[in-house]
Amino acid sequence: MVAGHLREKRGKLYAVLNFPDEEGKRQTKWIYSGFTAKGNKKKAELFLSQLRKEFEAPVPESERKVMFSDFMLSWLAMMKNRVEVVTYASYAQVVKERVAPYFKKKKITLEGLQPRHIQEYYQYEMDVRGVSANTVIHYHANIRKALQYAVKTDQILSNPADKIERPKKAKYSGSFYSKDEVSELFAVVKGSKIELAVLLAAFYGLRRSEIAGLKWKAIDFQKKSITISHTVTITSIDGKKVVTEKDRTKNKSSNRTLPLVPVFEAFLLNLRAEQKRNREMCKHSYCKDYLEYVYVDALGVRINPDYMTQHFPLVLKKNGLRRIRFHDLRHSCASMLLANGVGMKDIQEWLGHSDFSTTANIYAHLDFSSKIASANTLSDSLLM
Repeated sequence: MVAGHLREKRGKLYAVLNFPDEEGKRQTKWIYSGFTAKGNKKKAELFLSQLRKEFEAPVPESERKVMFSDFMLSWLAMMKNRVEVVTYASYAQVVKERVAPYFKKKKITLEGLQPRHIQEYYQYEMDVRGVSANTVIHYHANIRKALQYAVKTDQILSNPADKIERPKKAKYSGSFYSKDEVSELFAVVKGSKIELAVLLAAFYGLRRSEIAGLKWKAIDFQKKSITISHTVTITSIDGKKVVTEKDRTKNKSSNRTLPLVPVFEAFLLNLRAEQKRNREMCKHSYCKDYLEYVYVDALGVRINPDYMTQHFPLVLKKNGLRRIRFHDLRHSCASMLLANGVGMKDIQEWLGHSDFSTTANIYAHLDFSSKIASANTLSDSLLM
């Protein structure tokens, strides 16, 4: 608190303030009120009152009651310039749309946050909002990371997120098309705008960001190879679409080189010739911004990742094909490789998984060839 009183000196009134500095030590400051002592006491008292308000020392941060919802938003603002755009967009969606609104209603402070509060929130998300356990685990990662920062900066003594029971992660099992279904799909999309995306996803197992980011310079027609090293992603931040181009893939292992098979070589050569004809035909109307990209429309505009995931189910429905996600074409690629005797390690490298366990966990139930080989080995041993 700022203490103060009036003092007369040489016929003039001064406001004398006493207040703590940043280190907590009391300081004294004399300020002339602008009034003489005779007949101006009330005016000087009003001046003193206003001055005390202006000099009111802020409450130390350690003594403030910071709401947990406000802390999460301030942490999010801090992370904006410390992580990539895609990562920040993921953080923002969780914090702004889920975590902060819930805890704001609960009026729980950062200091008062208990493990049970977080546990109750997770249960609310699953029981009331109907989100999956895997999604809640994603929320938990954000909350724990933010609280770890609070511990590091001495805002709290320990991380309450370390003391809760996370929901059990559901085992992932992707859908996939059989060889016949893939062949039917190829026939359906032939000549359409989405054809290239379907071919690259189902045959090469490319992610949609890798398809959108494929450049002509990545295709070596001499060495018969395709190098996956550039991606285009699209995210939503505060309601605005943000497109990010990166000269690297999702992880180090995703940067890979795949063989250019004859059927694809012919397809891509025809596509390049078609794009050249479109440029000549459209002239000034043709977009010159994406000349280096493979996946563009008739006017040269690059096809963004969202188009693939939004248009793909419409194609399936229109043609009476079984509904799967666009990303499931990647699983279809893996299933066909497995069915043709390709090993898990080779599939990991083909798909660009960073960890072998990722490949094994997703596709172990499809590894028929290894199971048949094991069964035959046992059978031969037992019958001898």
